[in-house]
Amino acid sequence: MEAFKVKKVLNNNVLIATHPRYEETVLIGKGIGFNRKKDEVIPQESAEKMFVLKNEKEQQQYIKMIPFIDNDTLEIIISAIEMIRNRTDSQLNEHIHVALTDHIAFTISRIRKGLAVKNPFVSETKIMYPREYEIAHEVVDYINEAIDVYLPEGEVGFIALHIHSAVTDKQISELSQYSHLIKVLIETVENEFKTKLDKDSTNYMRLVRHLRYTIDRVLTGEKVDEPEKLSFFLQQEYPQCYNLSWKLIKIMQQTLKKPVYNAEAVYLTMHLQRIQSKLE
Repeated sequence: MEAFKVKKVLNNNVLIATHPRYEETVLIGKGIGFNRKKDEVIPQESAEKMFVLKNEKEQQQYIKMIPFIDNDTLEIIISAIEMIRNRTDSQLNEHIHVALTDHIAFTISRIRKGLAVKNPFVSETKIMYPREYEIAHEVVDYINEAIDVYLPEGEVGFIALHIHSAVTDKQISELSQYSHLIKVLIETVENEFKTKLDKDSTNYMRLVRHLRYTIDRVLTGEKVDEPEKLSFFLQQEYPQCYNLSWKLIKIMQQTLKKPVYNAEAVYLTMHLQRIQSKLE
């Protein structure tokens, strides 16, 4: 393994190093910068416990952020990201260091000023990304124990999106757009059925998950087979649900700017009919 050499220590947990293959990098890890001297070689066992920022843009953003975050908070955030890496057991996109550090530091500062942070998509996020939500819950519990601040439940939803983003290489802005789209689709269903859906019910969870996978299929262009006989039957038997499914499909097409296959209407109608029959 080629060695890292210390170029400049930024604080106890962050330093700039040189490397024969990556050239200049930012190394992040608890205590990685403590008592380090210029040109010191970093032993392999230390190197295994840290994160390496190779992307120049990410490096610049991270370095600019550091002076505004106190060392204790930064250490806690680094430990939180380490926890995420261990729990997901995957190579995280290095952007998580900039995005999640910025997000958590900003949230802590807002809460200390008594400003509430609202998350309108928390129940949808919990259903869409259950594994990430579970890990995010552990992260929030850890931060709340480690620091004199209380991060609310909404934060679990935000952090879950950051985790999903880092694992799948999707942009946070993209994921937020899909959460917003699902919220709009659910509100359209509620308006049509003139009721508020029970967010803890199995049928609600199934519908949200189904919408999430429909969006995934639309984005990847994956086609599902259309059962034509079933399509005709549903049109005749459940016209309200069938028409509503098409209303939802049109909203998806307008938002995602991609075609949605006709077969999706059949599967959506079945989910909607299940919800409607429970309301009657």
